[in-house]
Amino acid sequence: MTLPSLSSFDAVVMDLDGTLLDTLGDFAAAVQGMLSAMELTGSMRPLSSAEIEPMVGKGSEHLIRSALAHVLQDHALQPRDASAELERLYAPAWQAYQACYARINGLNAQVYPGVDQALARLARLGLPAACLTNKPVGFARVLLERKGLLPAFAQVFGGDSFERKKPDPLPLLKTCEALGTLPHRTLMVGDSVNDALAARAAGCPVVLVSYGYNHGQPIRSVDADGYVDSLAELA
Repeated sequence: MTLPSLSSFDAVVMDLDGTLLDTLGDFAAAVQGMLSAMELTGSMRPLSSAEIEPMVGKGSEHLIRSALAHVLQDHALQPRDASAELERLYAPAWQAYQACYARINGLNAQVYPGVDQALARLARLGLPAACLTNKPVGFARVLLERKGLLPAFAQVFGGDSFERKKPDPLPLLKTCEALGTLPHRTLMVGDSVNDALAARAAGCPVVLVSYGYNHGQPIRSVDADGYVDSLAELA
């Protein structure tokens, strides 16, 4: 498979978690902080980073619900009771998670190798870039700023920027509008099936990285126009 050339595009849209930054440590810390703040750690076993990784990528709501559902399994509740307990816990869990994440945002995150080279190449080519993530936009902007990446992006949009999140095509179409580019001339770069589905539905070509968070599934099983082991391979 021949990798699409950056010279074929008018702009590039990049995912954040698992594409630009390894943020699994932040997610794990925030989830454990959430459970601790709710005084649930005594009755619910801690989740490992390996258990949290498949939950990442579909927004904070999905992560929180998945984490609660996972730890509730240890209580051997009937499905109806487990569902009711999850709903009871969700609102305070959301508040606790947001507070924890705000405190640790970026402390356990690392820029992936090759990201700086890729962003520098986009700048040399004069290609505008946007960051489109399912993470809340406030957290996304703070994280990019703390890691020195924010100036590279003309636009930053999060999971709360539009009515729907990826894999719905709406956020990507709106991002193309903001960049002033047509979807077929805008490259989507991500790490998961969510990015690929959004791109296909929006009419954007898509390249996927091999190192991110694809809900525990092999990334090369996802329909895409190319795959890279480092963003430095974009040329």
